[in-house]
Amino acid sequence: MNDSSKLSRMALESGAIRLSPEKPFTWASGYKMPIYNDNRLLLGKAEYRSFIAQIFAKYSEASVDNVDVIAGTATAGIPHATTLADRLSKPLIYVRATTKSHGMGNQIEGPLVPGQKVLLIEDLISTGGSAINAVNAIREVGGIVEHCFCIFSYGFIEARQRFDEINCQYHSILTFPDLLKEAESMQMLPNDQIESLRIWHKEPFKWAENNGF
Repeated sequence: MNDSSKLSRMALESGAIRLSPEKPFTWASGYKMPIYNDNRLLLGKAEYRSFIAQIFAKYSEASVDNVDVIAGTATAGIPHATTLADRLSKPLIYVRATTKSHGMGNQIEGPLVPGQKVLLIEDLISTGGSAINAVNAIREVGGIVEHCFCIFSYGFIEARQRFDEINCQYHSILTFPDLLKEAESMQMLPNDQIESLRIWHKEPFKWAENNGF
C-alpha cells in the first residue's frame, strides 16, 4: 500500500475526511459540497502524526535543498510543522492569517532571519488562499519560500494556477482523486455516489446547483 492509500484509510477511518453526496456539507464559503475535511482529527493518534511527519521529511529530502526553518500555518498547520521540525531538528515558526492587533503586531511568530530558506506546512489546500497568504507574509520579511507541503488537497485547478503565479510549488500527500480511488476500493459508497463525487471534482462550484441543493 502506498503513502496516499495509507493516508486515505487513516483519514476516512478517523473521520478526518467525510464523503456525503446525498447530504452535502456547507463550507465556510457557503457552497454545499459532498466532502468535508477536518485534519485536526488526525492529531488524535501518535502513529498518524508520525506518519505524516515521515512523509513530509521524505518530500523535503527529495524536493527542497537546505531548509533553514519550518513554518506552520495557523492554526491547523502548526502541529504538523512542529512534528516535522522536531524530526529534522530545525527551528519552527508559525504564520497568522493576519497581523496581531496588539503587542508587536506580528504576523509571523518565532525567529526568522532574512535570507533563510523556509518550508511551509499547511494541513489542507482547497483554492490555496490561506497558504499563499502565508507565503507572501514570509517573503515580505525576507524569508525565501519556494515549497509548501500539505496533508490533503482537493486538486482544484485554481489552486495550482495561483501557486504557479507566485512561483511556489505545493506538494500534497493525498489528493482527492487518490482518496476517491481508495474509498471505492473500500466499498464505502455505492457506485452512483462515487460517480457523483467524480462529477463534483470536475466542476465543484456548480455541483450543488446542478444537483438541486
